[in-house]
Amino acid sequence: MMRALFSGVSGLKSHQTRMDVIGNNIANVNTVAYKSQSMTFSEVFYQTTQTATGPNADTGKGGTNAMQIGLGSSVGSISTAMTTEGATERTDNATDLAITGCNAFFIVSSGGNTYFTRAGNFTKDESGALVTQSGASVLGWQVDSETGEILKDKVSPLYLESDAVKYTLPERTTGLTLAGNINSTESDDVTTTLNFYDSLGSLYQATVVLHKEGQTGNDVTYSITASSITKDGEKTDLTLTTSNTLVFNSVTGLSNEANANIEFTVESPTANDPQLDNIGAEGTHILTVDMSGIKMLADKSSIKQTYGIKDATTGNYIGGGKAVGTMTSYGIDTMGRINASYSNGDVKTIGQIAVTEFNNPGGLEKVGENLYAATLNSGEFDGIGKDISATKGKIQSGVLEMSNVDLAQEFTTMITTQRGYQANSRIITVSDTFFCPVKLLFINFATLKFCAVHSKLLQGQHFRSGIHGSTWNKYGRNVYSGKSHQISRNTFVTA
Repeated sequence: MMRALFSGVSGLKSHQTRMDVIGNNIANVNTVAYKSQSMTFSEVFYQTTQTATGPNADTGKGGTNAMQIGLGSSVGSISTAMTTEGATERTDNATDLAITGCNAFFIVSSGGNTYFTRAGNFTKDESGALVTQSGASVLGWQVDSETGEILKDKVSPLYLESDAVKYTLPERTTGLTLAGNINSTESDDVTTTLNFYDSLGSLYQATVVLHKEGQTGNDVTYSITASSITKDGEKTDLTLTTSNTLVFNSVTGLSNEANANIEFTVESPTANDPQLDNIGAEGTHILTVDMSGIKMLADKSSIKQTYGIKDATTGNYIGGGKAVGTMTSYGIDTMGRINASYSNGDVKTIGQIAVTEFNNPGGLEKVGENLYAATLNSGEFDGIGKDISATKGKIQSGVLEMSNVDLAQEFTTMITTQRGYQANSRIITVSDTFFCPVKLLFINFATLKFCAVHSKLLQGQHFRSGIHGSTWNKYGRNVYSGKSHQISRNTFVTA
């Protein structure tokens, strides 16, 4: 009976723990990246009343099995489904991230401690740092400001906006490209505008005029003049001069390769003009303009500018120059690289989110706020992290990983747990019905013994109770309380 009571109580405690686990799962059914937990039961130790015996050839008696009585159940384990991904939910928020295709974790820092999370609902704080909803800093790799190389030596807090990444430096213009059409039958001049920058990012605009000088056979010659140079919209005393002319072939429609590139020189009537120091070395600015893209067709004359000159090897336009760039937007690609766009057209990587993996992710310890801490059974963090590409996974921007709780499974488990709890409570109830007669027997035996001992003291004597204030005469009658009780030698009986 005592063993049954113990088993029932242990069963109640175990099923209550399982119900606690189920309740927590259901409570976090909509928690970002929550990993569901499950509990398993384990037997408690056994009492062996008879050990096992083997067959005895001498006596001809066969072997017998051991006789053991179990003493209930206990919590075997509480495990976390770390390797099961939750469904993704679209948010269209650039800082909401989800890791897919692998069991990697984001790395965060809070209070000097390093934690790990699958919850990518990040945001930007007042300093421009990328943080979790609870304020923990998201860690990753920084970028070398000179080379643009990602430094994967150690992880540190990432910033979406800071003085170091909020702006990009300007560059002076060294080359421009003009493309379009010139109709040789038109007598009017062809006018276009050259735009270029100095080393401080100031924008200069110069009006360029192509004037038809004459035609010899199929060759048409144009002179080039420039005037009215402005700086950031204000007129300057600078001039733009060139000694070159353009020669077009009316049959091929192409300019001669020999004079396809025109060099303009920026000059100032003022000696040692500080503007020229910003524009180019030694007080002058040599501006190379590629004219090879200008055709000679019957269409209307029109010429447009492109910053820079096309590199024959890479196909990129170089030397176009640019103004000071101010960050206009940022985004995070599938590699975890944070790419910023700037007002001057620059696009640069300002950091990369690092991730990490564990040999045993189930060994991580939950510490609340969607965070995990490394333990001896999970494996240690190396302080460097991994590129998401090395995990065969990717980072999705604008989506969140949700909870992997299966409500249908949780309700099913809850029903079976409830049945188990009720059954164990019934064990206690039934065991108590067996235990009560025994308990009453012990109580009655103790009462009889008490009365037998004290009846000898009461016979023939007056006994006054200090508690009840009752007086007993020698016949055992209570003369004070008004009740009549006869006392025999061995017990109390009602007269």
